[in-house]
Amino acid sequence: MFKADWLSKGVKVHESAYVDEPCEIGVGSNIWHFCHVLSGARIGRNCILGQNCHIANDVAMGNNVKIQNNVSVYTGTVIEDDVFLGPSCVLTNVTNPRSQINRHSLYEKTLLRRGATVGANATIVCGTTLGRYCFVAAGSLVAKDVADYALVMGNPARQKGWMSRHGHRLPAPGPDGVMTCPETGLRYKETSPGVLRCLDLDEEATLPVDLSKGTRTYDEFKA
Repeated sequence: MFKADWLSKGVKVHESAYVDEPCEIGVGSNIWHFCHVLSGARIGRNCILGQNCHIANDVAMGNNVKIQNNVSVYTGTVIEDDVFLGPSCVLTNVTNPRSQINRHSLYEKTLLRRGATVGANATIVCGTTLGRYCFVAAGSLVAKDVADYALVMGNPARQKGWMSRHGHRLPAPGPDGVMTCPETGLRYKETSPGVLRCLDLDEEATLPVDLSKGTRTYDEFKA
């Protein structure tokens, strides 16, 4: 399919990018400079692939996924809606690679659940699951599953707190166990040890439109 054909379908593909057929790209998605989307990939609506991204065969990607520059997403990776991948973060699909051993039939699944954020230069070891709205700090190495809403950092990554859906570190819980997002006022609570839930939003629903735009700058939160 020529790039003009993609444009007629509501998809922008930069002239320097390659899109191999057959593949699926949803309406409103942008494929920027020097990207390569391989055959069999499925990309949802309103996704953004920054410069020099590689999307391998049979990768499944949901809607509103934002991938920054220099990221390769390998076969075996499943990315749900609203995931953010920071610049030069690393995803893998074989735990014990050897150049002389062909493990193409042994790719491991890596699942990035809805709303997860992976910071710049972080590494996600294959076979792990990143929970909904979790936040992986820049430069971290994730070698085990991450809970919903968890903030993890370090090498190896360890949980250091909880994050709201809006990406703010939640304060210590009050006497009632409730933690409140400083931007939205949405309340969160551990419903059981290690399991955080938002008390004000349906866990299965996407973020309401009226809450999807930031209202305050980062400097305001630091003040």
